[in-house]
Amino acid sequence: MSAAPHDTHGHGHDDHGHGEHHDDGPVSHSTFKGYMTGFVLAVVLTAIPFWLVMGKVLDSKSTTALIILGFAVVQIVVHMVYFLHMDTKSEGGWNMLALIFTLVLVVITLAGSLWVMYHMNTNMMPPSMHDMKNMP
Repeated sequence: MSAAPHDTHGHGHDDHGHGEHHDDGPVSHSTFKGYMTGFVLAVVLTAIPFWLVMGKVLDSKSTTALIILGFAVVQIVVHMVYFLHMDTKSEGGWNMLALIFTLVLVVITLAGSLWVMYHMNTNMMPPSMHDMKNMP
């Protein structure tokens, strides 16, 4: 009538009587080396744009801005891979599908907003003084 030493509930199995088995497939757990790699990459991807701006390395501000945006995109990918452990295998691919859907919505929203603001600026700004003198 006594239960086994490892059985504290008297049910005779180790799942604590819940009858559930949680196995969502292989879970990607990073190692210390993986986290340090991500950290070093994140620091480098932050330091280079900082140096570009503070050192005034490039003459063109638009070129500098585009390079910084490129580094930002790469840094987002580094964070997703090394810290959030997102890849095509995690959660059966649903994480990646949700990410792609989110990116599509963000691109549509930003492009549409910029398009609307550009056309509102072009079509609704008052004419210049030169244009007003030439009006009938």
